Amino acid sequence: MNQTVHEADVLCVGGGIAGLMAAIRAAESGARVIVAEKGNALASGAGRAGNDHFQCYIPEAHGPDIKPFVQKLSSFRGQIRDRKVAQVWAETSGEIVKLWDSWGIPMKYKGEWEFAGHGFPGDKLDHLKYSGKNQKSVLHREALKRGVSIVNWVMITDLLREGDHVAGAIGLGTRDDTMMVFRAKTVILGTGFITRLYPSPINGRVANINFPMTLTGDGRIMAFRAGAELVGLDMPYKHQGPKYFARSGQATWVGVIKDAEGNPLGPFITKPNRRYGDPVLERYPALFEDVAASGKGPVYMDCTDISPEDYEYMIYFMEHEGYASFLKYMREEGIDLRKTPVEFGRYEIRINGGIYTNEKAETSLKGLYAAGDELFGGIANAAVFGWIAGENAAKSGAGRNADRADGFQSFIEERKAFIQSIKARDVGSDWREVNFALQQLMQDYAASVRSESVLTAGLTHLRRLREKARYSLIARNRWELVRSLEVLNLLDLGELVFVTALERKETRGGNIRRDYPVTNPMLDKSRLFVKNVDGKIVTEWREVKE
Repeated sequence: MNQTVHEADVLCVGGGIAGLMAAIRAAESGARVIVAEKGNALASGAGRAGNDHFQCYIPEAHGPDIKPFVQKLSSFRGQIRDRKVAQVWAETSGEIVKLWDSWGIPMKYKGEWEFAGHGFPGDKLDHLKYSGKNQKSVLHREALKRGVSIVNWVMITDLLREGDHVAGAIGLGTRDDTMMVFRAKTVILGTGFITRLYPSPINGRVANINFPMTLTGDGRIMAFRAGAELVGLDMPYKHQGPKYFARSGQATWVGVIKDAEGNPLGPFITKPNRRYGDPVLERYPALFEDVAASGKGPVYMDCTDISPEDYEYMIYFMEHEGYASFLKYMREEGIDLRKTPVEFGRYEIRINGGIYTNEKAETSLKGLYAAGDELFGGIANAAVFGWIAGENAAKSGAGRNADRADGFQSFIEERKAFIQSIKARDVGSDWREVNFALQQLMQDYAASVRSESVLTAGLTHLRRLREKARYSLIARNRWELVRSLEVLNLLDLGELVFVTALERKETRGGNIRRDYPVTNPMLDKSRLFVKNVDGKIVTEWREVKE
């Protein structure tokens, strides 16, 4: 295996929204920046197909009182954020919106700030409608304009740590037999969500999920192995959208959620309303299960009463939200959303927790930053904290020398040997077999409804599966090799889900404990942290900072 060495002041792992925003800001701050991207940064990450809503506070649109927006940003799907993090997000988001608009990402609709979706009548709406189909190409261009070096087709596998400071990373070329060593003064992680940990709604269709299947929590597990704190990995969540055609963007739809008899299932709206959508999807977590149990399913998104103006509005933003293939399919099948309700369903379980960061995007490790879907997620979060991470990483690394790559050579050789062993096997299990086994195990033993005995049994099974996978995985080409390394990361993340779920002895949000059915009010302001201490998994409850 060939080895190359790359040097930078700031290494951005992941070329999605967070990674590119971090790179742009770090370069503007005078740093030499490399973006290392598993795919192609022009079309990678959760924002690759576009987006149509950006959670933000704009004083001229919302008025001078920022407090309601800080309060709203202080919680997310049953989890809570540090108050300072919410404050900085609210204060910075308007600046980022205007910056994107100046770069050529249209942030206004027909010349005005348009706020809609993810709210209900009487709520202060904070999701800005924008035309984000071209956002990746614009950010890619802006990064190159500032001298950022983008290295595509490299999967970063491990962080390099010198003492208590992160000193770079190593990565595997996804298209050639090369190990790349990155020496850097600071590192920013922006590798996205965790997908493929739980099964897709369609058996065997591993990629039929509403985020790219290449997002496998790589940054989270690298950070954990290096000693950084993770938080919230015990809290499951399910998104919803068109059944069997997984897409995000539930708030892009202008319709009413109804049962099979045409009755609205929520109390908020009875006719399509483009300002609010139908908030019942976000306010009623057990909606699909309860409707199925009542015998009145399926659940439908009904846009049949939509006005011509609102239909045009919805289709326009669907094109920007990543629904192009969905709309193409509907046209080919002769399905008109104005005449035919669309069946909706829940998608696979997702884990929203991730790398703990403060308001400066700093992790608990010196020299390591993280942003975007590494914790709590969303385009706005990625843009705001990518920007903040880039600025602070550049400042932090300004007075520091990069560590020598040869100091890590023994570790690098170990990783090379392990990767070569996967490639060298003629007989064994491919990544699909191991991934499907993991997904079945997670679904059977660590779904939303949990108990100590079932979690304990599942953890035992997972550890046996992981040990077997390490010595039986095979890869017949580079593509399968990358998928195999992703599955090994997912196995480690699955272990952390089990360990933290066992520690949460209460029912809260999507975590339903049959043996602990009560929500413990003493934990209302606490979060569950987990870290690697000398090879052991250590958990800790900690109160949120006000």
